[in-house]
Amino acid sequence: MLDSQVGYATDGGFPLQMRYLSELFSNTTLVVPCGGSENAAGLTPLSGNQLVVEPLSIPIGTGIKRKLLIAVWLLKAGPTIWNAIRKADAVHAPIPGDVGTIGILFALLQRKRIFIRHCGNWLRPKTIAERFWKFGMEKLAGRNNAMLATGGGPAPPSVRNSTIEWIFATSLTKMQLVASKRESLDPNRPRIVIACRQEERKGTDVVIRSLPRVLRVFPNAQLTVAGGGSQLDRLKSLAENCGVSENVRFLGQLSQTQVLGLLEASDLFCFPTSASEGFPKAVLEALAYGIPVVTTRVSILPQLLSQGGGILLETPDPEKVADAMIEVLSDPEQYEEMSKRAIETAREYTLENWQERIAEFLERSWRMDRPFRKYVQEHPVSPL
Repeated sequence: MLDSQVGYATDGGFPLQMRYLSELFSNTTLVVPCGGSENAAGLTPLSGNQLVVEPLSIPIGTGIKRKLLIAVWLLKAGPTIWNAIRKADAVHAPIPGDVGTIGILFALLQRKRIFIRHCGNWLRPKTIAERFWKFGMEKLAGRNNAMLATGGGPAPPSVRNSTIEWIFATSLTKMQLVASKRESLDPNRPRIVIACRQEERKGTDVVIRSLPRVLRVFPNAQLTVAGGGSQLDRLKSLAENCGVSENVRFLGQLSQTQVLGLLEASDLFCFPTSASEGFPKAVLEALAYGIPVVTTRVSILPQLLSQGGGILLETPDPEKVADAMIEVLSDPEQYEEMSKRAIETAREYTLENWQERIAEFLERSWRMDRPFRKYVQEHPVSPL
């Protein structure tokens, strides 16, 4: 519990999205597992229009252990979830996630309006659980069940159910885009950054392995790694083993404000992921600051770079990643063109546009008497 409007805070883009989402409703109850605040670094306070938090205990364990013990946890948390849904007119459940799934089941039993956002990789479900969530959405979408899949593309998300539509993910406001600025590129000391959860297949290890090749061309290049995670210690050891530790700094978990400050002082965002990404918001934030991006053809990333804001790679190979970074940093004219196109892309993905998109979708799906868009116009979100 932290000092905020509702007494809680969390990381990532979630608190900002909840703030804008809450503006679509007269009041919002957020039913979520809540832990302590021993480490408050990188957290953003929760706030919103008539937003309150109904805290739940955190389910025990991870992976299979968590799934096996979720029934025990539900004995205590179930009544709280059930009663919150009983008092609501509509239920929003971000998935994948076991708590969101329980909320959906309870909402169906109580015949409530449902709004589901699939926040994982919709196009390539890999686990049994991911396939289950996708199958369930395709079966249930329609009538009072409004469902959005995070991502984008020329084709609709589902050929089985045309009522499912795309939604992007973002944590950027129009004001931040207007205020964003970047220092000029210094070819003598290029600043490279990767910001993500430091887990397997996210690509930070690939960037570190590519750095010796980059340093042969740009000996003063600096790599900044932002984000916490289980692989952080291993990545630090990897930097030592590759002989680049003096050119790499690890910042750990940062708040969104700190990430934006880091991006403002960076020249290149490198994200050679091979993970099952949904909509990597850090890539969008980099584009908003006019930072060219080197990344892979995963999920929505080809669409984000379709206007030329960086370089797309087929595979996360260290040599190819290094060559792409060298290419971007060696050509000032190409760099400036990529920077301009990056900003043009980011303008399409603001929180205000995200809110408007959801409002219009719910208005159509639920056939609301009072248009959400009219409510938003009369009750705009105050500046961050």
